[in-house]
Amino acid sequence: MKFFIAAVYFICFLALFVAPSFAASKVYNAETFTLKNGMQVVVIPNHRAPVVTHMVWYKVGSADEPQGDGVSGEAHFLEHLMFKGTHTIPAGEFSKIIRKLGGEDNAFTSWDYTAYFQSISKDFLPVVMAMEADRMINISPPAQDIEPEHQVIMEERKQTIDNDPRSLFWEQLRATLYNTSPYSIPIIGWKDEMPKISWDLARNYYERWYAPNNAILIVSGDVNVATLKPLAEKYYGILPAKKIPAHVRPAVQSFPSSQKLFFKDKSVEQPVWVRVTRAPSAAQSHQASLALTILSEILSGNASTILYQEFVVKRKQAVDISFSYDGDMRGEGSVWLYATPAKGVALHALETDIENFLKIYLKTPIKTDEIADAKTRIIDGALYARDSVAGPAMVIGQGLSAGLTLDQIETYPAAIAAVPDEAIHKAAQIYLKTENWLTGYMEAAP
Repeated sequence: MKFFIAAVYFICFLALFVAPSFAASKVYNAETFTLKNGMQVVVIPNHRAPVVTHMVWYKVGSADEPQGDGVSGEAHFLEHLMFKGTHTIPAGEFSKIIRKLGGEDNAFTSWDYTAYFQSISKDFLPVVMAMEADRMINISPPAQDIEPEHQVIMEERKQTIDNDPRSLFWEQLRATLYNTSPYSIPIIGWKDEMPKISWDLARNYYERWYAPNNAILIVSGDVNVATLKPLAEKYYGILPAKKIPAHVRPAVQSFPSSQKLFFKDKSVEQPVWVRVTRAPSAAQSHQASLALTILSEILSGNASTILYQEFVVKRKQAVDISFSYDGDMRGEGSVWLYATPAKGVALHALETDIENFLKIYLKTPIKTDEIADAKTRIIDGALYARDSVAGPAMVIGQGLSAGLTLDQIETYPAAIAAVPDEAIHKAAQIYLKTENWLTGYMEAAP
């Protein structure tokens, strides 16, 4: 139930979002239908074992919290409280019941979605569906459990962010990058605002956003539409729909010029150099997203690709370097270029050499064979994606929640294969130049 688990899943997102063959018309052969109350249901058959992964994705996250009230983090706090009981299930019993049935469960919160999932024997799927449907409308945490859970999330922030200079550095970079957008606010909440989180705020968020017509039910595994549809209608179809507010994602103010952020802390053991800028998300521009995905794979898909070979292997100036694209957003995504210098290499010297290398790199078109190899790696990177039960449910839920269509998700390999070289050249020219980037420097304090 950790807020940052969504980021971990995103690392696997693009790798799982592919198929083992260009020719396959669909990756997962998922089927979908919609209940009368507006809840979308997706079924992903996989009959290799008598197990299922059951997921409910709410199309709402921390970016939908009320802005300007001086409080942040209620979306993540609500995620924790969802395990603290309903009118029919005592506090703490939800996960205990799942474990007694031999299953596992968890949840995670991101800026644009919140998801709850269970992996369990298919025989117990009706039990899980009944429990999850119950807490969609009947959450009722005991008063004595609320403040202790409040302390849990504040301790979680302390351990995962406040005691980690790298996480604090990343938090400040994101706050500057997204400035006027709710994406600038950490999912777990700002340190000084978290003490003001209350059950009233979390309940208001719950009553505003948690409803079947703002959720996606995904079941992957030993199941089909014929068996799942009556269960979905029985347990979820009876829940009342709500009028769901619009998701407001304000335009982010553009930088009039390049910006720099200096972060120094005595506990920093390894300096880090970062350059980041905003970019279209997959929901905003599917084609731009595809090109950026391929460009990212060309530059730093693995240890044999350009940046790692140049700066870690050949020059030995860095111990790590990466170019990555984050497009899993309703609003704008982002592009990140970061490096950790080798011992004895000055941060600014490494920055200068990376900039000079990219200037030279951009003078000639990217090689056709490099583009072809990157496309192949993206597609082959998830050779066993169909064999996984939880993986496809994660990929489809993440994509649908961020605004993609099921067809876009299913035909991703063909779309990657069809991206013209010119689109990748264009992405490189836009996102590898140094104008209007935010650059961050993390170093040890004297």
